Amino acid sequence: MFVLELTYTVPLDRIDARLPDHVAWLDRHYADGTFLASGRKVPRDGGIILAAGEDRAAIEAVVRTDPFSVEGLATYRVTEFLATVVAPVLESHRQRLPD
Repeated sequence: MFVLELTYTVPLDRIDARLPDHVAWLDRHYADGTFLASGRKVPRDGGIILAAGEDRAAIEAVVRTDPFSVEGLATYRVTEFLATVVAPVLESHRQRLPD
C-alpha cells in the first residue's frame, strides 16, 4: 500500500487549468483498482492519494504519468506501508508482515 503526497510547485490558477486532465488520470487509476481514495490537502497546497500496487517501481511509474507531474506542476512523495489493519471494506487489501 502507498500514500502518494502531491505538493504543488506552481500557483493554483495553473493547477486549476490542468485539473480536468488530472481528474481523468485519477479516474483511469480508480477504474484499474490502483487508487482507493484521494483528495485535496487542507490548506490546498497539494493532495493525497491512497494507492495499492505490487511494488514501489510500478507506483512510481504511475505517478510519472500524472499531468501534474509531466508538466512540473507538482512533486510527489511516495510512502510505502504495510496495511496490516484495515476497515472491512478494504479487507481485500490487507497485508501480512514478512516472516
